[in-house]
Amino acid sequence: MAENNRPNRQVPIDNTYGHLQPQATEIERVVLGALMIDKDAFSIVSEIIVPETFYEPRHQKIFTAIRTLNMDEKPVDVMTVTEELKREGTLESVGGAMYIIELSSLVASSAHIEYHAHILREKFLARQLISFASRVETNAFDETLDVETVMQQAEGELFEISQKNMKQDYTQIDPVIIQAVETLQKASANKGGLTGVPSGFTKLDDKTSGWQASDLVIIAGRPAMGKTSFALSIAKNIAVDYREPVAFFSLEMSNVQLVQRLMSNVCEIPGNKILNGQLTDDEWERLDKNLRILTGAPIYVDDTPGLSIFELRTKARRLVREKNVKVIMIDYLQLMNANGMRFGNRQEEVSTISRSLKGLAKELNIPILALSQLNRTVENRDGIDGKRPQLSDLRESGAIEQDADLVLFVHRPEYYRIYDDGKGNDLHGKAQIIIAKHRKGGMGDILLDFKGEFTRFQNPEDSYFKPSPTTDGGEIMGSKINGNDDPLGSQPIEDAEFLH
Repeated sequence: MAENNRPNRQVPIDNTYGHLQPQATEIERVVLGALMIDKDAFSIVSEIIVPETFYEPRHQKIFTAIRTLNMDEKPVDVMTVTEELKREGTLESVGGAMYIIELSSLVASSAHIEYHAHILREKFLARQLISFASRVETNAFDETLDVETVMQQAEGELFEISQKNMKQDYTQIDPVIIQAVETLQKASANKGGLTGVPSGFTKLDDKTSGWQASDLVIIAGRPAMGKTSFALSIAKNIAVDYREPVAFFSLEMSNVQLVQRLMSNVCEIPGNKILNGQLTDDEWERLDKNLRILTGAPIYVDDTPGLSIFELRTKARRLVREKNVKVIMIDYLQLMNANGMRFGNRQEEVSTISRSLKGLAKELNIPILALSQLNRTVENRDGIDGKRPQLSDLRESGAIEQDADLVLFVHRPEYYRIYDDGKGNDLHGKAQIIIAKHRKGGMGDILLDFKGEFTRFQNPEDSYFKPSPTTDGGEIMGSKINGNDDPLGSQPIEDAEFLH
């Protein structure tokens, strides 16, 4: 009896693993009721909630029935929903016709349905994050799994969750008009009419008005066309000539190899000499003098092999935030991956990478220039026109063409022993930059001088170097540099190690 007189003591409750899943079942009932009494209610919440948003399985089934009726443009009420559930064979599992009637009697109007739908969406997102965190924790404790793989998978899953739950609301046009006028005023203040970051190539900038914010630019070409040299020439022009910060992600070459190419470009020393170190006294002097131009340039290079789209997003955000980077360049797209996400084939993965790059360009509001390979089809075509790249030649995915705002092809006809374009233009030492797609302007060809020995593209009007005819499509013979005989005039300037 004495024991019965003891005061009640609360046993401490460990809440670490005793949490209930985030849910709001009463609000779920109210939302379903509102959807059955107002024919316009579904259009309000259709972009906010999906069947999985509901915590109770039976509510998921009822919402699915309501969604099916709306998609079929049929009336939605107690009777039609009951019939649809009966047709799907799920009426009894949700509680029968009486439960449907009960739901519809809970509300008198759908006035607050959007607010309620957002609550359900937040609960659903919280449940997704809890499930995600649990999987990450389980994998982290598993010593048989590689930690890097676990991180890649975690990053991929989190990215997938964020993408699925990212909603962009509409904007009334007035503030957009103000923004467009401000852009126009800035453009009018520029003598060249540039509204974006200049490429340094006059005729190309005339066509594009510079690299535009939020654009995805694809620079494509077959091997040995010089697309990496073209990209590095652009990076040099932007960072050295215009002092705008550039980030260059190289998945193919190391940082040292990239800088060697830039040294060749800026210092006017043949690439093979940069590699073997056999410089003349004049070249050492030129290296010492011109390297100062490159030193301190706002170029940020990253040679992470097998870079994933998720790693790129993290690094790109930091570069824009901390270094005020204005352009991001990637060499090249097909070497990237989307680890942590599941795909049926490589084409689906490349499509996701391409779509993510476009999304990143919009998010950071800067242009992203991504290099891309072309398939071998062009090699099987004959004639001047046959060797010209086409949009259908883009390798592995049509999504690249679809996502890109601008597609440029780097094409050197002389590589195929084509020395005349049929219009009287000499193509020795020339490269065509073909604008194959341009959402914001015209298309056409831009003719640039190609200096293979310096891995450099430049405006023809800036040329101090007059190439003599090539002995074959792959070798360009130099004749004069600054009025002096070219010490390498008897040597081919195209170096396989430097040209891509």
